[in-house]
Amino acid sequence: MVVPYLADCTEVTHATDLITVFGGDAGLEAAARANRSRDLGNYLHFCRWRQIERLIALLSFDRAIGTIH
Repeated sequence: MVVPYLADCTEVTHATDLITVFGGDAGLEAAARANRSRDLGNYLHFCRWRQIERLIALLSFDRAIGTIH
């Protein structure tokens, strides 16, 4: 599992908004937005949406991932 890089808290907001609207397909929507950004040549938004896609995958687990302190 790749831990996403989050530049700021708005990426968490985007992820939760996508989950609310698209449910189980939220990751697919984030991937589609990343691909659209890539096709437009906007690599910054491409990378951001890929990280949001990874965050959505991470949030979909019902248990803790990684080390628990």
